[in-house]
Amino acid sequence: MAPPGNLETVFAAGMAGLGPFGPSPLLAVGVSGGPHSLALAILASGWALARGGRVLALVADHGLRAESTTEAAGVAARLGSLGIPAAVLTLGLAPGPGLHERARAARLSALAKAAEAAGAPWLLLGQHLADQAETLAFRALRGSGPVGLAGMAAARPAGAVMILRPLLDATPAAIETFLSERGLVPVRDPSNDDPRFARARLRRALGDPGGTGPGVAALAEAARAFGERRDRLRAAVAARLAGCTTFRTEGWAVLDAAALGRDAVAEAALSALLRALGGGAHPPARAAVAAMLARGGGSLGGALWRGRFIGREPARCAAAVPAEAGVVWDGRWRVCSVPDGGWIGAAGPGFAGIGLAGFARGGLPGFVAAGLPVLRDASGRVMAGPGPGPGWRVEFRPESGPIA
Repeated sequence: MAPPGNLETVFAAGMAGLGPFGPSPLLAVGVSGGPHSLALAILASGWALARGGRVLALVADHGLRAESTTEAAGVAARLGSLGIPAAVLTLGLAPGPGLHERARAARLSALAKAAEAAGAPWLLLGQHLADQAETLAFRALRGSGPVGLAGMAAARPAGAVMILRPLLDATPAAIETFLSERGLVPVRDPSNDDPRFARARLRRALGDPGGTGPGVAALAEAARAFGERRDRLRAAVAARLAGCTTFRTEGWAVLDAAALGRDAVAEAALSALLRALGGGAHPPARAAVAAMLARGGGSLGGALWRGRFIGREPARCAAAVPAEAGVVWDGRWRVCSVPDGGWIGAAGPGFAGIGLAGFARGGLPGFVAAGLPVLRDASGRVMAGPGPGPGWRVEFRPESGPIA
């Protein structure tokens, strides 16, 4: 670990562990204007410029307060004055229950999509050592298992981009010092100290705003140990899946149950398959996965396992939506190209239209075919699919990320 007081060293070490990046890297950076993201944008800009690359700052406007639009524009203008180009993303969230969690999910989704659209394969976020400690404590209070207790990963996929967190070893105190030395005053979000929110109460209970105390250090170290355990499990899962599963690019799999086994690695491997093929935002409950593994089949998490096949459960497929380039249907399929006026939806039971005959000749079971996407016109007539057709192409790209 880099010396906690030297933010530049911590950042450089963090980036070194996340590469390689190649020449002239383009980095997207999520910036709220707060101390951590502001420092991250400055550090990332200098790092990229030194390598012939550049950064694009992405500022999310949640639209939850009357002044949020003006604040977001102010953050973008300030970044511009520092030589960092910025774009504002308008989210338009509605007030209501679970606001913090919904805002976090919406912000992350918008940032990832904007980074992809800009051609930036990496999206940097400013979480730090105290954030990691809070995450572990928060998840422990919610009863998370070992994977959840691993906290935030330094790198993880989000659609077509990789989320990177190079400041996970940095203390808030080091970040504040970095900005103070440069005469920069960050934006302070009052909700971070609002006791109505669970994380704010937890932060107050930890009582270590600078993140330099033994409690934060111990929690962060525990998250690191759980993270190493998670990485070992992922490697074992990848190896197990490679030996027992034939994955089809159409979004289904052939599974050798005997080769899968029935141990903890088998449970994790089956969970990963179910999440990707079922389009779930979260993995199914561990007990439910174990029960399915013991049965050797069934329905769980929007996926159906019958005999040697696992695919999307047709009855759980999302409703048809207007097909536009970039649209993700059913949490699994991204539209790449499409004729005007089309709708993407499930083929449905008994469908014997365009493209299905070839799948059927290959032994594809009916329930798998029924969950594949087709393109329809406004009247419901099938125009293309499930396979590619003229001007029509979709990719199986589950929002949960790659399997394993």
